[in-house]
Amino acid sequence: MRPGSLRSRLRWLILGVIAVVLLPLGVLSFKRTIHEVDELSDGRLAQSARTLQTMIGNVGLEAIRRKAGEGGVVVPIEAKSRQELLLHEETYESEVGFQVFDMQGRLLMVTGNIADLPPPGKDRVGYEDVQLGHYRWRLFTLPATPEGVIIRSAERYDSRRDITRALWMEYALPPLIALPLLALLVGWAVKRGLRPLDALAALLASRKPGSQETLTVADAPRELEPVLAALNDQFARLEEALERERRFSADVAHELRTPLASTMINLENAEATRDTHEADVALAGARESLAALARRVEQLLSLARLEASFRDGERSTVDLAAVARTVIEELSPLIAESDVELDVELPDRPVPVRGHEVALAALMRNLLENALRHVPGGGRVQFAVASDQGKAVIDVIDNGEGIPPERRAAVFARFHREAGSRGDGYGLGLSIVQRAAQLHGASIELLDSPFGRGLRVSVRMPLAA
Repeated sequence: MRPGSLRSRLRWLILGVIAVVLLPLGVLSFKRTIHEVDELSDGRLAQSARTLQTMIGNVGLEAIRRKAGEGGVVVPIEAKSRQELLLHEETYESEVGFQVFDMQGRLLMVTGNIADLPPPGKDRVGYEDVQLGHYRWRLFTLPATPEGVIIRSAERYDSRRDITRALWMEYALPPLIALPLLALLVGWAVKRGLRPLDALAALLASRKPGSQETLTVADAPRELEPVLAALNDQFARLEEALERERRFSADVAHELRTPLASTMINLENAEATRDTHEADVALAGARESLAALARRVEQLLSLARLEASFRDGERSTVDLAAVARTVIEELSPLIAESDVELDVELPDRPVPVRGHEVALAALMRNLLENALRHVPGGGRVQFAVASDQGKAVIDVIDNGEGIPPERRAAVFARFHREAGSRGDGYGLGLSIVQRAAQLHGASIELLDSPFGRGLRVSVRMPLAA
């Protein structure tokens, strides 16, 4: 596995945690065991001295003195035979011993391996460590008995070191053997545990561009579910953005082709003719085509800005009444030229909603523009903003030709225009209104006008808390 990979990092982190936990526990356990072994050995040393004291008491001090002579009774230590050395058989006999003194420090009985140890000092009882030759000894001296006998038992530290070495082997060897095996097992476990990530990587690698299929990993763990949900959400947003761009490109290509072609034809006619009047007519036609082109570009950009405002910004509290006043002021030149009576009903109090001011302004502007363009001269348009039962309501009512109920659903399609409609619109107004309403969670209805003829467009959205 490459250095720095997630799999390698997990493996070493797990091994590190195991080492951090187990090594201190092993050291503490080893020290505790050594302490217990030392206490056990000291207890055995004291027990052998007391046993010897009891045996001497039964034999009698005078009998020992008679047998001891001048140098005391020396108990021989049997040396290891050559066969024992070859077979590595331990006797440990040379590693233990004892001494028996009287009150005057006269040696009564001793093992041969510690015959050179001096007698204990006066009132020197209990445990002590002494050096004799090449070896270090652990001694235990009993207080003098009523008969005047002082007994001292001894043990060489070799046996304790052998136990210590055995414990080191017992505590250190298994981890040394187990850690490599544990590393292999942990690596296998981590690889198996990360198998859903491998499956996700393979699924992403095989995913075709533009695919709308939802990413699913069989037996995905709970920790991977948020990742899958986030990826699916991002793919959906990306596909939506791509579809939006494709749709916009198609709209631009479709709608700009006709005015551009008309402009080119008029310009070619103006260049080809020598008649001043015909040239003026052709240039006027080209100017009209360019004006139409500008109008279409503006509406297409309105759609793009509407989508961008929701994609990039956060919602805020917007006062619909204030937005309506801004839209009326912006459209005042169009209202003055339309020869239409406009009734405006706006509340004195704010009408707050959660959304984007740019999109809501586009919604109102297009509703009002559509009404003004589709009402004949001398007609009437009513524009109202109100609140009703927890909803903000935008009503645009006119007394124009209206739209038959069976054709009302079709007018929201892009570039749809009703036959005989007035004005220079291009069928994008209600499409912009519908998209703005969708982005705000609002409903939009096309109803019969209360004026007896015409259309009523009613938009309802939740009021802000």
